[in-house]
Amino acid sequence: MAAASTAFDKVARCAYNASGPSAARPGLLRASAARAQKAIWYNARMQELVSRLLAELGEDPLREGLRDTPKRVEKSLRFLTSGYKADIDEVINNALFSVDYSEMVIVKDIDFYSLCEHHLLPFFGKCHIAYIPQKKVIGLSKIPRLVDVFARRLQVQERLTHQVAEVIEQKIAPLGVAVVMEGTHLCMAMRGVEKQNSLAITSAMLGAFRNNARTRSEFLELIRRPALNTTPLELMAGACVTE
Repeated sequence: MAAASTAFDKVARCAYNASGPSAARPGLLRASAARAQKAIWYNARMQELVSRLLAELGEDPLREGLRDTPKRVEKSLRFLTSGYKADIDEVINNALFSVDYSEMVIVKDIDFYSLCEHHLLPFFGKCHIAYIPQKKVIGLSKIPRLVDVFARRLQVQERLTHQVAEVIEQKIAPLGVAVVMEGTHLCMAMRGVEKQNSLAITSAMLGAFRNNARTRSEFLELIRRPALNTTPLELMAGACVTE
């Protein structure tokens, strides 16, 4: 333990020095001195924690394969939890449009990746979203971006599902919103019960999707219809063959 502690102390000093003003990026140089100092301290502190964790696990944080691991882990965790700092209005970027359309809009098979807040292990899968516009529609590309905002946080799938549904309801006030998420949880596959083929399915039904069984059934049928998985390129190829 003494050797591990000594190794940690050395790595901690290296991490702090490497994050100092001489190694600052141009963006930090343009930032205010207070913000730069806060960022430097935060970087060093997180890297120190990762180094301490490696030492507590019985590893040597100074060996070649682990020397830069604290920096890599810090960068990775910053990205995987970047949803905390995301501004919903900036993500949508005014992509709300008045359209005379009141039928179901579905965006299905949206890939998502998140971290289980209980074990800090990934869970990932597909998200299917539908809404029925009342006055406005939202740009299609913004829907997966909204999923990313809430997925890039420490999460449980149940809360993630409801947050995605609620933000769409808040921003465009549709007649109804439906969200279904299918996720594989590594906290169940790699450890614990070790069930590699299990799948968690959660849903959030708001408005017309909750109150109208036929609307809800139509949505569930459409997201499971395999024919809709044909890509535009496959359709074009088929057209060329028949012609």
